[in-house]
Amino acid sequence: MKSIEQVLKVKFHNKLLLEQALTHSSFANENECKDNERLEFLGDAVIGLMMADYLYNQHQGDEGEMSKKRAQAVCEEALNVYAKKINLSQYLKLGKGGEISNGRENPSIIADAFEAIFGSLYIDQGYIQTKNLFDRIVIPHLDEVVGIKDYKSTLQELVQTDRRNISYHIDNQTGPSHDRVFTASVRMDDIVYGVGKARSKKEAEQNAAKEALKKLAKEF
Repeated sequence: MKSIEQVLKVKFHNKLLLEQALTHSSFANENECKDNERLEFLGDAVIGLMMADYLYNQHQGDEGEMSKKRAQAVCEEALNVYAKKINLSQYLKLGKGGEISNGRENPSIIADAFEAIFGSLYIDQGYIQTKNLFDRIVIPHLDEVVGIKDYKSTLQELVQTDRRNISYHIDNQTGPSHDRVFTASVRMDDIVYGVGKARSKKEAEQNAAKEALKKLAKEF
C-alpha cells in the first residue's frame, strides 16, 4: 500500500482499511475477504458533506444553486475526474472476472473505490485529515466538472414549484459482481415518470431522471 499512500500523501494507521477500500467485490468473493461497499457508503456521505461545507463557505448562491453545484461535483463522472488525477484504477484489487471484463476502466468501480478511500480515511484519522485530502485532490479540479449535466437536479428544479414528491428506486440488478446492470425508476406522487439502466445505481438514477425530463417536456 506504500505507493498509493505516497500519492495520497497520507500514512494510514490501519493499512487494512486502505486495502479494503481498494478491494472490489469480485476480488473479495474469490478470496473470502471484505470488499469496499460499506466504506463506499460512508465515503459518499463524507464527500457530500465536505462539498456542501466548501460551497457554503465559498459560494454565495442560494440553496438551489449550491445543491446543483454539489450534485455536479460529486456525481460519478466527477469522481472519475478526481480519481484519474491519482491514477486510482491501477491500485484496484479486482477478481479474475473483473480483470477479464476490463474493470479498471469501469467508471462505477473507480468512483466507488474513490468514495471508499474517503470512508476509510475518515474511520482511520477523522474529519480534519480527510478534509485535508479532499482539499488536495478534489478542490483543485472543480473547474473540470462544472459542465457535467445533472439530470436529477434539473428535474427537481422543474417540478419543485408544483410541490411534487420525487423518489428514486432501484427496481432490479443483473449480472455478476464485476459487471452489474442496475435498473432505476423515478416516481412523482407514486407515478413512474422515467426508467434508466446503467452499471451503477447513481448513473441508472440519472438516466431515469433524463427520461422523466423528456416526458415532462412533452407535457409542457
